[in-house]
Amino acid sequence: MNANSYELFPSGFCMVEQLRKILVVDDEPNMLHMLHAVLTQDGFEPTCAESGPQALELVEKEEFDFILSDVRMPGMDGIQLVENLRARRVEAIVILMSAYGSIDLALEAIRKGAYDYISKPFKTDEVVLTLRKASERERLRREVVMLKRRLLRTEGNPTIIAKSKGMHAILESARQVAGFDSPVLITGESGTGKELMAREIHARSRIAQGPFVAINCGAIPRSLLETELFGHAKGAFTGASAAKPGLFEEAHGGTLFLDEIGSMDMSLQVKILRAVDNGEIRRVGQNSARQVKVRILAATNEDLTAAIEQGTFRSDLYYRLNVVQIHIPPLRERREDVIPLVEHFITIFNVKLGLSVKRITREAKEALTRHTWKGNVRELQNVIERAMILTETDSITLESLPHDIRDSFSTYGEGNQVEETLSLKKAAKVLEKDLILRALDRTGGNRSQAALLLEISYPSLLQRIKDYGIR
Repeated sequence: MNANSYELFPSGFCMVEQLRKILVVDDEPNMLHMLHAVLTQDGFEPTCAESGPQALELVEKEEFDFILSDVRMPGMDGIQLVENLRARRVEAIVILMSAYGSIDLALEAIRKGAYDYISKPFKTDEVVLTLRKASERERLRREVVMLKRRLLRTEGNPTIIAKSKGMHAILESARQVAGFDSPVLITGESGTGKELMAREIHARSRIAQGPFVAINCGAIPRSLLETELFGHAKGAFTGASAAKPGLFEEAHGGTLFLDEIGSMDMSLQVKILRAVDNGEIRRVGQNSARQVKVRILAATNEDLTAAIEQGTFRSDLYYRLNVVQIHIPPLRERREDVIPLVEHFITIFNVKLGLSVKRITREAKEALTRHTWKGNVRELQNVIERAMILTETDSITLESLPHDIRDSFSTYGEGNQVEETLSLKKAAKVLEKDLILRALDRTGGNRSQAALLLEISYPSLLQRIKDYGIR
């Protein structure tokens, strides 16, 4: 991770790395030597350049947080260096220094893009203080930018979180198909993230700058769905006092996502097929056709092949939509994704709800991982939001989770593992490991306090932690 990067921790806090890499530019060797020593002693990582052109060569090879440059240098001076840096979109904070200090020169430097200006002669503390102030200002600026990005992601641009190999393969397939205009059928149980997948495909497509319009076909009465999709002409029905464009027209130049396509009436499926085939639509109550350029993504939690056999879904529409099919497995089949999703939701709700949950206990993690998640990712999201609201500490504990998750974990954790063996020795080890994990959770990982709760010596606890491979 370079100095310009950041990391989002499960606690939800945005941590920007310390800004320490600094390029010092001066044509005086003694000044370079002195500044290198002072900055190194204060924890910075200085690199020296004896001229503007040499500095430009260095910034092409690596990133710097700061550039501290003399103004008066032969050839390229400090002001010209700033201009070149900005032209190359170098984002480092530039601070200029000169023995020929004047208000005009300082204003000129700042107008060209420098952050600050130091007059020579200066005390070494003055340089360090200026760098620290600039560092703190930049750190706060970057955190604000990241928080805004996270809020945008929370409210309007959700991200697919996946750790399992299966989901990574699915995401790779989605990225491959994104570059084409062919229809895609996304299948999976309710709550698995089918709309997120559709947004991912749209975001990586050639029409990503166009609109993404989503509609849940099962949530709108069938009598209104046609008007919603295709629009209507003025006077088409009672109350139609003005013409209204439909979602196909609204999605022109972009993507139309038809969720729960399997619930659509057969008569409407014919019109959808025509729109998919040749981009032709007709508003309700209008004879003339309109051309739209729209990519269709559809989703269903039903078995459409069974629906075809039952006569409730057209086979020709199915084959037209099913050019590429992406199936999202239920969360219970990809348990490796549970904890990364939990950490993602903690980050989101810390920002959205103004909370500061920092951790989740081992017991809670294990309970969440073992749960069957009939509602999939949507259910998990709701559980985490509830747990964060109800917890009275900065941690999500087993007690923060709903009763059904706690009860199933208790039954599994204290019963099923033990029932797998008739050996007293093996059963004792299972229970001993479980108690150690609980003690560590209760003490926040403090091993000394955990040893007191377990009523064993500290060295004995350390040995057991090693024996059981507890981390």
